[in-house]
Amino acid sequence: MKYIEHELVYKRMKKRILLNYLLKILFFIATLFGVFVLAVLIYRVLADGIGYLNVDFLTNRLSTEPDRAGIMGAILGTLWLMAVVIPITMVLGVGTAIYNELYAKKGKLQSIIETNISNLSGVPSIVYGILGMTIFVKTLSFGNVVLAGGLTMSLLVLPIVIVSSQEAIRAVPNDLSEGSYGLGSTKWQTVKNIILPAAIPGILTGSILALSRAIGETAPLVVLGIPALLIPFPSSLFDRFTVLPMQIYYWTLDSSLVSEYANLAAATIIVLLVMLFALNSVAIVIRNKFQRRY
Repeated sequence: MKYIEHELVYKRMKKRILLNYLLKILFFIATLFGVFVLAVLIYRVLADGIGYLNVDFLTNRLSTEPDRAGIMGAILGTLWLMAVVIPITMVLGVGTAIYNELYAKKGKLQSIIETNISNLSGVPSIVYGILGMTIFVKTLSFGNVVLAGGLTMSLLVLPIVIVSSQEAIRAVPNDLSEGSYGLGSTKWQTVKNIILPAAIPGILTGSILALSRAIGETAPLVVLGIPALLIPFPSSLFDRFTVLPMQIYYWTLDSSLVSEYANLAAATIIVLLVMLFALNSVAIVIRNKFQRRY
């Protein structure tokens, strides 16, 4: 009898080991496929666009002539847009997460609010574009300026920051806050000096993903009526602007008429990736600094 039981246990273990091995191979192939597609994409972009990257391309204004076209206006527009999105998203997103997690009374109403915030993360970006056009462009009469675009993009990525910040705050051990209260600290002192610093790595991880989405989105800006061909450089929050993703989108469409536009779009993608990596690198450095400390 015992021999039969041992035999059954052995067979179960053998099946589990085989299943584990097969799943490991499956996941490895899935990862390898994603890396392969990414590598092919980066190779094609570099091969098509690296030859068009030069000082004139980076500093010239946009032009209908491919030989004279530059993206300085789009670069400045992207930087101005992120200058609006980053502070609004971080302040409102983290502030909302702190209130929901540490100050709001637990109950049915808070549960409904948190569920709706989570659901907002899956709303198509074009819906936020329609919302931004209705509120900021028409109702508040901002027009298609930097401020309207930045506020619309902030609405788009706020749910991601809020949810990730709440998860980061929940991950902070209760012993830290209880120890702070035991030493006589107030609630705000505990939040400011104990909980927030410990949660910053998780908050920044979610913020990196959110800002990466904001810098690469096109649909909301198309709805706002952001132009692709804009000669003046933006110099304030109330100037009209264009951004790198918009320029890539329209140059890709125009490549069917003029083949050189495809190369210009590829070169612009390289610049956008460099800007994205630079912004993310700063956030990653800050995150790693706090991870080592806490």
